[in-house]
Amino acid sequence: SAGFWFVLFLATEGKEEEGKKENNPSRVSQGKPGERSSVLYSAGQFFFEYLVVVSLKKMSDGRYEPKITYQFPKRENLLKGQKEEEERLLKAIPLFCFPDGNNWAPVTEFTSETFSFVLTNVDGSRKIGYCRRLLPSGRGVRLPEVFCIISCLGCFGLFSKILDEVEKRRQISMAVIYPFMQGLRESPFPAPGKTVTIKSFIPESGTELIELTRPVDAHLEHVEFQALLQRLSPHLILHIFASAVLERRLIFLAEELSVLSQCIHAVAALLYPFTWAHTYIPVVPECLLDTVCCPTPFMVGIQMRHLERVLDQPMEEALIVDLCEGKILRAVGDEEEVLPIKLQNEMLTSLNRHNNNNNVHTSEQVNALVSETFVQFFVRMVGHYSSHIKWSKNGSGTFQERAFCKAVASKTNRKFVKKFVKTNMFSLFIEEAEKSRIPQEGKR
Repeated sequence: SAGFWFVLFLATEGKEEEGKKENNPSRVSQGKPGERSSVLYSAGQFFFEYLVVVSLKKMSDGRYEPKITYQFPKRENLLKGQKEEEERLLKAIPLFCFPDGNNWAPVTEFTSETFSFVLTNVDGSRKIGYCRRLLPSGRGVRLPEVFCIISCLGCFGLFSKILDEVEKRRQISMAVIYPFMQGLRESPFPAPGKTVTIKSFIPESGTELIELTRPVDAHLEHVEFQALLQRLSPHLILHIFASAVLERRLIFLAEELSVLSQCIHAVAALLYPFTWAHTYIPVVPECLLDTVCCPTPFMVGIQMRHLERVLDQPMEEALIVDLCEGKILRAVGDEEEVLPIKLQNEMLTSLNRHNNNNNVHTSEQVNALVSETFVQFFVRMVGHYSSHIKWSKNGSGTFQERAFCKAVASKTNRKFVKKFVKTNMFSLFIEEAEKSRIPQEGKR
């Protein structure tokens, strides 16, 4: 393995092209043909790779630095390459658990928060860190610590529930966390819609049965579209989608880490069945703020306290979104014209209906309705791709780009499609489709 790099290194170290082209044969995704999933969704594998506790340690200059103080499991007998990869991963984690820098002071009260970050490998595969930042129980002033679960699996709701259990046990003793995590590690990750039951013993409470259920729709299990709809108007969401679909630079601002990570995961999910293949950092650590100077596409989240620093950076054109005020601070200027106007109006009507429909209660229902709006957009724009793959006798396919674009009857739709076919996400999708004859099976 080439080992882990911070996500921005994909762009700054010239690794991005390598990451686009290299395919990892061990990746499994349950999705449509051609979908390159950013996380593994296969059932039956380990829930997680590591649980680490990151604490703030006081340095000689009085500042605090995040350090890993607990790691489960400890890995023994690793090969040299695996050991180097683990070291890089463990070095990166503290930065992302405390992305807001090292200006901390001990406190008596702290509202615990849940957020996630993403680390990307040079082959494009991703690991997710699920974090719960909390104040350890005790008296007097103390510093918050972060419990972080590292996994290849994207399922925010499920890992939030696991972190609830970890937090509950932390109030008793660190020793009670270990058997619970061991039980979780020995359980297979459930298939979509299925439940796994973990037995866990807690002193004075006895044995508890904890049920962990995956949502039926696997591609939406890392997503809360409600978080986006609460902060931005449907009109602005479409501007953001227009920028993302043409792979531009997007910067999101909010103070809370949970808001940043939820909203950025939601924006990336609007692109389904396509996948954002560029620099992707839901919460940028303070020491890596110059990511916004990258000339390549990126989607990043930055805490509002760093706004001045961000605006002072010599950056290329970018869409800057203020999630606190629900407005766009800086734009390219053509966001209104990227998407075909007729389809744009239909999508607006659909999103407004979800916003005003008080009968929609659960986040799963909101997720399904919002996702359907955007999936339908792609179906209407590029859904005819499979009939423009020419198959040779040896079974390999070649995409006929010109004929594909020509087949779009509407002039305004064709104008969009001609731009979209040049994006990385479309190329990756077609690369996968050319290898798979599934869309053609009915014709054989």
